[in-house]
Amino acid sequence: MIKYALDCENKHKFESWFQSAEAFDKLVRSGLLCCSVCGVNKVSKAIMTPNIGIKNNSKSNLPKAGNELPLSTPSTKTEKAIKQFRKHIEKNSVNVGSNFASEARKMHIGDVPERSIYGESTIQEAKELIDDGISVVPLPFIPSKKTN
Repeated sequence: MIKYALDCENKHKFESWFQSAEAFDKLVRSGLLCCSVCGVNKVSKAIMTPNIGIKNNSKSNLPKAGNELPLSTPSTKTEKAIKQFRKHIEKNSVNVGSNFASEARKMHIGDVPERSIYGESTIQEAKELIDDGISVVPLPFIPSKKTN
């Protein structure tokens, strides 16, 4: 695991852990790495000071390894709001997975009862839904793999 200090194009600074330098590069190339503050995907490594320990017999005020917050713990108000929103969506909606476009279309024409759904679609499918007057909204998170 490797920790990088990161900057987005809007000058927000944040840190994140990656499996390797190659994993970081792959996420950047694929556009899947986003700023934890504003969500833009133009993110780059920032200059980072190394964390060098000093050998002495005094007790450190730094937290011991294993006492850090897990990476899944939201650190900003925006992250907390997105986490709450995600919980609300997953609790009150049905995950239809990759069938999102067809399910939304079926509800629109009345073939199935209307209900709150979420899932995945291609950009082309989403554009076609919008062109046909079917309301869709992109979610600010990647849905979890569990189904309701």
